[in-house]
Amino acid sequence: MSEQQRLAPGDAAPDFSLPDADGKTVALADYAGRSLVVYFYPAASTPGCTKEACDFRDSLAPLDDAGFDVVGISPDKPEKLAKFRDAEGLTFPLLSDVDKSVMTAWGAFGEKKNYGKVVQGVIRSTFVVGPEGKIDKALYNVKATGHVDRLRKDLGV
Repeated sequence: MSEQQRLAPGDAAPDFSLPDADGKTVALADYAGRSLVVYFYPAASTPGCTKEACDFRDSLAPLDDAGFDVVGISPDKPEKLAKFRDAEGLTFPLLSDVDKSVMTAWGAFGEKKNYGKVVQGVIRSTFVVGPEGKIDKALYNVKATGHVDRLRKDLGV
């Protein structure tokens, strides 16, 4: 994937309006005036994605205290997200981007290497959106494990 398709600090965060695990619409505009961590992951209930989601869950209180909300976005249908949320006790919104249009707009879907092969897929990515709707941090190809701790250190949380 080329650099032109990737977001960088200072860019406007691409708008989104997606269903959550209960089918309720959640939009970027709902977080206006707050800082938001948006993370994209390949599939609910897989080992890496579960570890990453649980790390965010376990870090919610300090992130919230520092003024950061969290949303996770995957191509899973709301029903699968609801099962994932309930099984793991997740308390932040999980959003469904079945057609991958939001992932594509954020540069979180495209060519990636998977076991040495170039494939099309979800690029595990995390973004910090500032209260004014601009990208503060754009992190592509992050690892599922240890990523949330590094993000918290970067944010001073």
